[in-house]
Amino acid sequence: MIETPEARRAALLEILKTKGLLELPEPVKLSSGAMSRFFLDGKKALAQGADLALASQCLLDLAEANGVEFDAVGGLTLGADQFAHGVAVVGDKEWFVVRKQPKGRGTDKYVEGAALDGKRVLLVDDVITTGDSSLIAKERIDAEGGTVVMASTLAARSDRPAENFGAAGVTFVPLFTYDDLGIPAVGTE
Repeated sequence: MIETPEARRAALLEILKTKGLLELPEPVKLSSGAMSRFFLDGKKALAQGADLALASQCLLDLAEANGVEFDAVGGLTLGADQFAHGVAVVGDKEWFVVRKQPKGRGTDKYVEGAALDGKRVLLVDDVITTGDSSLIAKERIDAEGGTVVMASTLAARSDRPAENFGAAGVTFVPLFTYDDLGIPAVGTE
């Protein structure tokens, strides 16, 4: 195990750059609707168990460094799933995921996993450009009685997430930014 939070963060950044960052010949449309030639595939980068464990520990380090205590971790499926599970295992927390739509059968819920009523929540996602999807997840967490104490992501591809989370009254601290990855912010390419 890598000993210090700084060394873990540096190792994770190297993994992201070598295993997940692509420069494409033509811009592609991102889920935010923006276009970019640079694509960070966080799921591919962290497909190896040890790499996901490292990223999960880095999220725990980040919360601790910011004085944030939480009971449950999760966010909107599919971007949050690996971190919900990884952080829960590494940090002995509860996990949950927020569905985009209820299943329409069974419990027919948006939030699956931990019951959030009265819980402090770390809201996570993999790679974000605006934070809009995570803010939808926050609304559903609020409706379940949870309180988002911090939002984070593997990488923020622009400055808009900080602005959008700030407007919603949520502390946002990404593990990495576009600048850390050595790529232009989305919308400035």
